[in-house]
Formats: sequence, C-alpha cells, structure tokens
Amino acid sequence: MGISYDFSGQVALVTGAASGMGLTTATAFAHSGARVVLSDVNAETLQAATEQLKAAGHEAIGIACDVSDETQVKSMIQQTVATFGRLDATFNNAGIQSPAVDVPDVPNEVYDRIEAINLRGVWNCLKYQLAQMRDQGSGAIVNCSSMGGLVGLPGRAAYHAAKHGVLGMTKSAALEFASRGIRVNAVCPGIIETPMVSAMLQGESALMNEMMREVPINRLGRPQEIAEAVLWLCSPGSTFVIGHALVVDGGYTIR
Repeated sequence: MGISYDFSGQVALVTGAASGMGLTTATAFAHSGARVVLSDVNAETLQAATEQLKAAGHEAIGIACDVSDETQVKSMIQQTVATFGRLDATFNNAGIQSPAVDVPDVPNEVYDRIEAINLRGVWNCLKYQLAQMRDQGSGAIVNCSSMGGLVGLPGRAAYHAAKHGVLGMTKSAALEFASRGIRVNAVCPGIIETPMVSAMLQGESALMNEMMREVPINRLGRPQEIAEAVLWLCSPGSTFVIGHALVVDGGYTIR
C-alpha cells in the first residue's frame, strides 16, 4: 500500500473478499490495524483467504454469505457484531459480470441474477450495516459501483442498470445518515486486473481490446488502486465526503 492509514480498534467488513479487489481491500484494512471480516459466496476460497490473513498475524474471520439472500446478510452482520462488538467500515464489493448480449436476447433469469447480486445484494448489505451503525452513531460504507454506473456500453444493459442503481441508493442513503455520523459513498472502478476481468479478456477479447484502447492511462487498473480509494473513503481524510461516486478508471469516463 502506498499510503498509511490507521484503523486500529476498528472493524472492517468486505464482501466478495475471497479474491480480486475484495481480498486486496480486506488485506489493506488488516495491514492498517483493523479487525477484518471477509465474506464471500465461495466458502473454500474464503477460508484460504482468511487463513492467509490470520497466518500473517491479523485478526480476521471469514463468513460465507450469498449477498442476494437477505437472511444470510442479516446473519453475517449479527456474527460480525457478536465476534467483534461493532462495525466501523464496510466495502460492499460482491458482484458478477454477464456476457455481452443484445437487450432482446437477455434471458429473464440472467437479468434477475445480475440484479439480485449486484443491486439487491448491495441493498441487503446496506440495510443491515446501517442498522448497526445507526445504533453506534458512527461508521463508513463504500458501495462498489463501476464505471458502468456512469456510462453505457452495448451488450451490458442489465449490468449497467444494476451499477447505476447502486449509485442511486448510495446517494439517498448518504442523505439519510450524513447528520448521524455515518458516511455512505461509492467507488466506480474501471477495468481492473482481477479474475473476473481476466475471464472477460479471454472470452470477449475483441470487445475488451476495444475498451482498453479508450483508457487514456493505457493499462489495466490494479486492485491496490481500488483498495487505496476505499480506505481513503473510510478514513478521517474524507470526513466531508458524502454520497460521492469516486471514479477510479484511468480516465475512461472523461473521454
């Protein structure tokens, strides 16, 4: 990590934490002194990631959770508080991508799955995180949107609908809780070097190569660059930042 943060005594929760941006952010929180809750739908990779942090001397637990299931999310927050006593910072990162398909050809079940995880999943997490933070009177939440929450792309209507929705709920929740000591913001990653993007680069190479030509910085983003943005949004350095969509995309959306 390039910047030093101090989250000593705080509890941070990251969803989609078994790999990619989620694991990198969870690790960054741990290195900054936080007690960390890692959550992911993949119990096996989640356990490995959690053990990796514990072996490095960090205080961490893993909770398997499907964020689209409200009951599981409620239980995740309850387990977090039962273990650590509070919840101070969260990164609602869990999400999926979908193949590029024309709108008329998107099956309803595919649309429903994308919205269930990428939109309702964030809603479920936000709901129970805010309930806990409201009781505490403090906290910081970062929702993962995307550059797809700001622009459109052919073939991605279902995905972009969800990511635009994340920004809408972020702004509304931020307004509800700004005066109560709780800050809600979002991060909008561009094309980041993660397992999900690697799969897209292989399976949709023509489309991805075309998109990469539109990135002014001329490279993929790094998971560490998203982690830096998330930790800043949860840190005392951003205490006047409310309901903001922080774009970390190498310049893609300013073309």
